[in-house]
Amino acid sequence: MQGRRKFRREGEERRRQDLIEATLDCVAERGLQGATVRAIALRAGVTAGLIRHYFPGKEELLQAAYATIMGRMTEQAKTALATVAQDPRQRLSAFVEASLLPPVIDARVFSQWASFIGRASSDPALAAAHRAGYLGFRDEVEALVAEVLVAAGRTAAKPELRRYAIAINAIIDGLWIEGCLAGDFFETRELAEIGIGSVEEMLGLRLREPVCSAKE
Repeated sequence: MQGRRKFRREGEERRRQDLIEATLDCVAERGLQGATVRAIALRAGVTAGLIRHYFPGKEELLQAAYATIMGRMTEQAKTALATVAQDPRQRLSAFVEASLLPPVIDARVFSQWASFIGRASSDPALAAAHRAGYLGFRDEVEALVAEVLVAAGRTAAKPELRRYAIAINAIIDGLWIEGCLAGDFFETRELAEIGIGSVEEMLGLRLREPVCSAKE
């Protein structure tokens, strides 16, 4: 088990985030049932009373923790967009690739996500957090696909873009689960290459420049 987190004292939002991180640690190690207010307080190095200053109860803290996981994965994938040129194809390729590499692919994050998703069907608040995270990721994909198609001189109505985004999200989800559960089965970047290739096949477009072999 990891030691206590050092509870920061910089400000209200930073303190709140520290409690969320302590919650995620507990969920990864103990599951939702084991992530009690007492266990979270111990991990954060604070009193249970201080937790209640920031969150009405454990359920609200769990909801905030799940929303953090979902939002973080999208943001981590989006950071890759800043590393490539403004070419729409490269941007979509970079987003898919980042979604299928560490730190997005991470066994610990998968453990946390699986704990939450198992309860989302019976917990309306967790279901709402899941829906918001899913739609946020899918909307990002849809916007990137729209840019690619416009640049290629193709038009796509909203329903078609929606279907593309749903399908690409499903491809990424499936490969992400594979990578988190059995990362050692795959070569470095193999899942990312499969993901990008699948999206290229779906759109009928190359997203990456072909690699030219050196002349002998």
